[in-house]
Amino acid sequence: MLNFSMSEFIHSDTATRYKINNMPDIRSLDNLLKLIYFCAQPLRDKAKKPFIVTSGYRSPQLNKAIGGSTSSHHCIGCAMDFHIAGMSIAQGIEFIRKSDIKFTQLIDEGSWIHISYLESNLKCEVLKYRNGVYSKI
Repeated sequence: MLNFSMSEFIHSDTATRYKINNMPDIRSLDNLLKLIYFCAQPLRDKAKKPFIVTSGYRSPQLNKAIGGSTSSHHCIGCAMDFHIAGMSIAQGIEFIRKSDIKFTQLIDEGSWIHISYLESNLKCEVLKYRNGVYSKI
């Protein structure tokens, strides 16, 4: 059973406010499905807690509007930002680190967790982002 809907991964208040089309192309949609099926849902199943998705796919226009990185995995449907209900960011990061679920990057962003899944690069890199600097943790 899936606990995620595609609308969670494409909704954006910014896109709505500025009338930005945030519909993924077929490649990005395929990537979103892989992110959900191979990463997000297995983690959700292990946690037995809801995941609150705050950002998923971002069209290039939306990514530019929010000041996102031009190389963001969000722009190709391979990333999500989220919280795990009942867990702090640090607890969520530690839970994911200890799971056997593969991912590309896991980033403690301070106020949310970022995870990306590119099936060709499952390096399980764990980072912390603070004051404009990424560091390994």
